[in-house]
Amino acid sequence: MPELPEVETVRRGLAPAMEGVRVDKVEVRHRGLRWPIAKDFEKRINGQTVTSVGRRAKYLIVDLSSGDVLVMHLGMSGSFRVNDGKIAKYHHEKSKSETHDHVVFHMSNGATVTFNDPRRFGSMKLVTRAKIDEEPLLSGIGPEPLGNQFDAAMLAAACAGKKTSLKAALLDQRVVAGLGNIYVCEALFRARLSPKRQASTIADRKGQPNAHAIALVDAIKAVLHDAIKAGGSSLRDHRRADGSLGDFQHNFLVYDREGEPCPGGCKGTVKRIVQNGRSTFYCPACQK
Repeated sequence: MPELPEVETVRRGLAPAMEGVRVDKVEVRHRGLRWPIAKDFEKRINGQTVTSVGRRAKYLIVDLSSGDVLVMHLGMSGSFRVNDGKIAKYHHEKSKSETHDHVVFHMSNGATVTFNDPRRFGSMKLVTRAKIDEEPLLSGIGPEPLGNQFDAAMLAAACAGKKTSLKAALLDQRVVAGLGNIYVCEALFRARLSPKRQASTIADRKGQPNAHAIALVDAIKAVLHDAIKAGGSSLRDHRRADGSLGDFQHNFLVYDREGEPCPGGCKGTVKRIVQNGRSTFYCPACQK
């Protein structure tokens, strides 16, 4: 499933084609996504101008001039592609067949923005901006890891007293938004912290951050910035809006590197274990 860098990459690809542009027509070819697309979906979008294309955690947030907000999730296999009306900047692979083009936005600037989702686990939901804070999909989400407010004190306070593993805590969207299996593994390696470490150990008895919390926050921010710069990671379905692949998978230090020498220079070997049903990759020699 796409994580924060992949969704942010998609957002940056959609913004030039959609921000400040009117939706002349939205074409729903298949309403059966993760949740059925509402019957009034087209009526509420047609003729509206996109005022901004944002992101919250793993959700795309599209504000419309009507005051409605389109909340979209890519699911496991969803992707967008943009055709500017001149030369198509994408090509189809078998998994991206046009038969899986479920929603098409026809923009007043001549661009078409197409949502393709073979597995149909993605979603599109319209909510009013006035009630966005009450939206169940978004209301329980924790702080944005790239926001100015996210720091060691905030993360330590969220982990204080937690008996779960540090990896499980970081995957909890209530603790920090947008992180998934790949970037948690990579951040923990950069911070030299074991994924099996108890989450509470990054805080003292008063819930204040220690050196582990500081190193971890720095690592989270760094790996996310690096991944966004590379266009995210393309392991299965992720594509940028122009159809090209992300490149960060070539820069993984430990994720999917089982059996390889530790890239940190120690004499350890990258190991794979299973935590809460998810594969974890780390170096047991230098991650403590």
